[in-house]
Amino acid sequence: MHPDPDTRHAPPVYDPAACRALMRGGSRTFFAASLLLPARVRAPACALYAYCRLADDAVDDGANPLQALAQLNERLDALYAGRPRAIEADLALAGVVHRFAIPRTLLDALLEGFVWDLEGRRYETLDDLQAYAARVAGTVGAMMALVMDTRDAHAVARACDLGVAMQLTNIARDVGEDARRGRIYLPLAWLREAGIDPDAWLAQPRHDAALATVVQRLLQAAEALYARAEHGIAALPRDCRAAILAARLAYAEIGHQLAREGLDAVSRRTVVPGRRKLALVAQASSAAVRAPAHDAASLPPLPATRYLVDAVAAGPHPAFIPARNFPQRVGWVLQLFERQLAQRQALQRPLARPALAQRQLVPPHGPY
Repeated sequence: MHPDPDTRHAPPVYDPAACRALMRGGSRTFFAASLLLPARVRAPACALYAYCRLADDAVDDGANPLQALAQLNERLDALYAGRPRAIEADLALAGVVHRFAIPRTLLDALLEGFVWDLEGRRYETLDDLQAYAARVAGTVGAMMALVMDTRDAHAVARACDLGVAMQLTNIARDVGEDARRGRIYLPLAWLREAGIDPDAWLAQPRHDAALATVVQRLLQAAEALYARAEHGIAALPRDCRAAILAARLAYAEIGHQLAREGLDAVSRRTVVPGRRKLALVAQASSAAVRAPAHDAASLPPLPATRYLVDAVAAGPHPAFIPARNFPQRVGWVLQLFERQLAQRQALQRPLARPALAQRQLVPPHGPY
């Protein structure tokens, strides 16, 4: 809740260039795709990336992950109360939350996915794995739909499908890397069906024909979701479709490249050549995206993402400046200036402003 209706509409101050630099250093694929977005969407998309990226790093790489999670929750409390901390990622996110009415449920779900990572949770079935992917990636898809001014339930469901598909691709690509960190995300039931004991394999991870069948199954599950997601791309504003199609094609290509390399996700990390990425971006930029033949309404949300879609449907619509008489408008403008001045002064303090642009990051699981 906003404590003061006359101050809740003051847009936070932040540096968009720092957020763009963070995306460029962390994920070249998404940075390239973002260049196809119209300027009105590119800035909030970069702000979302900055927050998600730094939140993931704070939990994954920090000395005290539980404390980092607690602090992230406290910062979200402050942000949704209309008092974001003087941290650039928080100020950037606050502007997006304010303008596009991002439900708190989406960000809480993202942090819950980080908790599951800390717990070392494993996933017995594909449905269980999709529940994890919904939190760390489906949430980002839903938020991206909102910053493109798309709140239709079917379009949001397809955006969640795209996020989950990207997450499954990430997991397939990173099997070996995750194993070396003591983590396993592949469905345990699939491993056993392939004759692999999960604990024994994790103790000595290696690529073989049996593991390749499991990786292939996961990529097939991702491909099915990429196909579903195309309904949502066609429902986006026309000037946003090329960028999202580019991200969809480039990420799916990771799976295609992995298949060409024999599905070996243990002894090597699959990388799509730069020229191929550029070709896919060019293909997306020239494509007229149309929905597939059958009706998108016939595709319900995944069970794992339904609550995210419902949260968007039940949430508030984007905030606008309320009607005021002239004295009230003058007072609101003065409060706005005072608030922005205080935020700028806070950002100028040496210890209060993290150097986002200086960080060179490896993309985490999830499409951010």
